[in-house]
Amino acid sequence: MNPEKDFSPLTPSIVRALNDKLYEKRKVAALEIEKLVREFVAQNSTAQIKHVILILSQEFALSQHPHSRKGGLIGLAACSIALGKDSGLYLKELIEPVLTCFNDADSRLRYYACEALYNIVKVARGSVLPHFNVLFDGLSKLAADPDPNVKSGSELLDRLLKDIVTESNKFDLISFIPLLRERIYSNNQYARQFIISWILVLESVPDINLLDYLPEILDGLFQILGDNSKEIRKMCEVALGEFLKEIKKNPSSVKFAEMANILVIHCQASDDLIQLTAMCWMREFIQLAGRVMLPYSSGILTAVLPCLSYDDRKKRILAVANVCNQSLMKLVIPEDDEVADEGKPGLASLPTDTDQEESLSKQEGVSGGCLDTSGDSNFSSTSVFMPASAERLQVTLNLDGIVQVLDCHLHDAGAGMMTRIAVLKWLYHLYIKTPRKMFRHTDSLFPILLKTLSDESDEVSADLLEGGPREGPLLRLRTHDFSLQRPGSLVMRLGRRGAKGSMECSPTTPTMNSYFYKFMINLLKRFSSERKLLETRGAFIIRQLCLLLNAENIFHSMADILLREEDLKFASTMVHTLNTILLTSSELFQLRNQLKDLKTPESRNLFCCLYRSWCHNPVTTVSLCFLTQNYKHAYDLIQKFGDLEVTVDFLIEVDKLVQLIECPIFTYLRLQLLDVKSNPFLIRALYGLLMLLPQSSAFQLLSHRLQCVPNPELMQAAAAA
Repeated sequence: MNPEKDFSPLTPSIVRALNDKLYEKRKVAALEIEKLVREFVAQNSTAQIKHVILILSQEFALSQHPHSRKGGLIGLAACSIALGKDSGLYLKELIEPVLTCFNDADSRLRYYACEALYNIVKVARGSVLPHFNVLFDGLSKLAADPDPNVKSGSELLDRLLKDIVTESNKFDLISFIPLLRERIYSNNQYARQFIISWILVLESVPDINLLDYLPEILDGLFQILGDNSKEIRKMCEVALGEFLKEIKKNPSSVKFAEMANILVIHCQASDDLIQLTAMCWMREFIQLAGRVMLPYSSGILTAVLPCLSYDDRKKRILAVANVCNQSLMKLVIPEDDEVADEGKPGLASLPTDTDQEESLSKQEGVSGGCLDTSGDSNFSSTSVFMPASAERLQVTLNLDGIVQVLDCHLHDAGAGMMTRIAVLKWLYHLYIKTPRKMFRHTDSLFPILLKTLSDESDEVSADLLEGGPREGPLLRLRTHDFSLQRPGSLVMRLGRRGAKGSMECSPTTPTMNSYFYKFMINLLKRFSSERKLLETRGAFIIRQLCLLLNAENIFHSMADILLREEDLKFASTMVHTLNTILLTSSELFQLRNQLKDLKTPESRNLFCCLYRSWCHNPVTTVSLCFLTQNYKHAYDLIQKFGDLEVTVDFLIEVDKLVQLIECPIFTYLRLQLLDVKSNPFLIRALYGLLMLLPQSSAFQLLSHRLQCVPNPELMQAAAAA
């Protein structure tokens, strides 16, 4: 510093003391400056005050000499003290050089800068608020300072500034949010702690509505929640919990839509705490916003569905994800299907203030924290909280996006069992609520649903068929057809009698629509290509179809398709499977009774259709004749067996037939053995089977049965008596 330079009105002694390396001397100089400035204030000499501040800033605080900078800082603080309530007029000039020293390489100088700013802010109080952003920016840097003394000084200044903000009603939140949004992404732990502490303070001030700007900082908050420091994570949990409490109290002022995608992202986080917290928020959003969340359904499902397969290690996330999934499903209503032809978005009803109060009162027992993972929240019905002045809210169900997500999870080999089951339940629900819109996805969904029958999980394949109270998604998917004359109507004709219309039908199955017939064709193709599926689940699948749909149509269509099957071995195996189901399943009791008597044209037509395909397997053909009491034809067929190649498989099937004859299903047949005169061909057919069998347990069983047949002469004598 040039000693000959004129620093007036500062005296040479003050200048020397400000440049001294000893703190005591610089302090004496500061007292002199304070006295000098007080005189200028008394004289109302604004020019002189500005000149003193300018000298202290340019020549000292911003000097290249470290001791001069220290002197300039203490001098500026002295000016502020002397100015008192008038310091607000000069704050820009006082603060800027001090903040510049926050970046100094000397930790002692950074500490003195912090001390000087503390004194300036303490005097100015609320007048510093217009300069809050630059102060916050400087403090956020000092919060991460490696020197403990500097950090301690910055904490004192930070507390002072928080007190000022808390007691003032002039805080400019709008201008602060961009800075907060920028700094919230800091990776430094101390900076994060500083940010969270300020968010908590601002949230606690009644006159500051930080909730309006939550979409700006929510993503950053969730990132801080993943910090390695337990203390910071806990602070962030508290902050998020306070926001969630505020959301529940004032849902009408919440920008749910702007935060939905943020939650979707963090619901997929690898960090358990982030994922659990985001999922809890998502649960509350669906509950509070209702159908407002529908446009984000595909993203929500992308995040939620994988969580449904979590094990006990993540059972809290699993529990909340289940609630989210069920609640979101309830938002899809039939009205979402009705707007398909109108090209208009759906309408979500908005409750009155009374409705809001009632719904909120039901949630009083629910914890206000963001980690409330209980399923006890009121999810029985979903309500939408919006201003009472708004009567209708336009929302759109992105069905294409939802179906795409569901389809991806079905194709994902790594998806868990419960995830796949949830996907099937969603498809079933969508076909129930929005059948017209889902109709266009039928052809694309059907192959993967059919493939799901081969799922390694029995629960998944069972749910594919059962799905809901009557039909699973695979059946729903093929039960829908639409009349061109009535585009709004839905006709469910899978396996049920209905109008013939203009649908493409099999000539021999006039009551079945084309989709049903295609379904049967594809199902048999699946059985043909995956013999293990036929062996392990074939009977179960067919029994479920017969239970849920029309058993007669099931057998009629399969028999008709098998009649044209080129793979004769598969046709024989499939016929044997169908025959076993027909003769043993309780679900087919009515169909068996229908075939037993052949009293109606329909039953006779069914018998003829079955017979043609049953001829793929000689033994099953005989069993069908036994079932329908065509004993003479059964005897004629057995006579022809002598011309066939008798293999081990053939004998095994005969063995099984003998076992079936001893079952309750053929009780009527065994009783008919008493009437020898009326049923000679039945006895002959049974003896024919006996002659085919080698000496085995089945041979002994049938032989013992035939030994019980009464002597015709004795029966005639008894009748004569």
